[in-house]
Amino acid sequence: MELPAPRPRTIGASGSCECRGDPLRITYRSPELGRTRIRDWARAHGYLVGERGRLAREITEAFFAAHPEILERARTFEMVRATARTPGPSPEDYPWQTNGPPGDVYTMLFVRGLDEHEVLRRLGAADEDIRMIDDGEFTGQEGPQIITVRRIGNWTVAIEDRGCRGLEPEVLGALSREGGETVAVLRHDYAQHEVRYAADGRLITTVDPGFPLARDGEDPDRLNRHLRELGIDPAAADSVDNPVPAALALAGRITGVTLEQRHLRHPVLGAAVPGAR
Repeated sequence: MELPAPRPRTIGASGSCECRGDPLRITYRSPELGRTRIRDWARAHGYLVGERGRLAREITEAFFAAHPEILERARTFEMVRATARTPGPSPEDYPWQTNGPPGDVYTMLFVRGLDEHEVLRRLGAADEDIRMIDDGEFTGQEGPQIITVRRIGNWTVAIEDRGCRGLEPEVLGALSREGGETVAVLRHDYAQHEVRYAADGRLITTVDPGFPLARDGEDPDRLNRHLRELGIDPAAADSVDNPVPAALALAGRITGVTLEQRHLRHPVLGAAVPGAR
């Protein structure tokens, strides 16, 4: 499924979050466009674009510079931008996730209490499937799913390439049982991003990082303190302008782990898991 065309930023915030602690509000214009109009224009003008995923900012800026009449007819609206209010992981710590690996669809799992091999086993990998995953090995349209793991501090971080098995309540329960904890971050550019927190075998909280008022679980408000530390009011019906960096920063606040681009490098331990998506 094609993503809607990126919405160009127009006007800055309506208040100073550094001074008052109010959410940083960003004004956007939302043009009405056909699903492939920017891609078709970019290809016709010599830009290299893929069939899926986000378009580079310079492409969208060039398109709207060439079509100012589209912006004149656009609808304007405001969103809030998550910005760290206290020391700790911040959305600004994750610039790599915009266009680089691990891609436009993945689930990132932070697991406390299990080593790398055990995390892979509980995600469905047989011992004979576990091996070093090299550069260029990714999940295709058909065939097994690539899952990689690495140890960072007291946590094992697993990345499901183009998969979301780790979001399933029974899998989260298996990863967090017997006093453990698991934080799952789903990035899905063609659906809804999501954060799930499980502890001691139970799903505690599910948060939509793009619309944090939409929370669910055994204790939906468990992560509210961390949301406030990121400048997000959990009681407001606001949409978040930078949901994926906010989700990764939220996971970092819970775990103390700030994932850096160097942590994504291959070769790395992992498995090609048949049938896991």
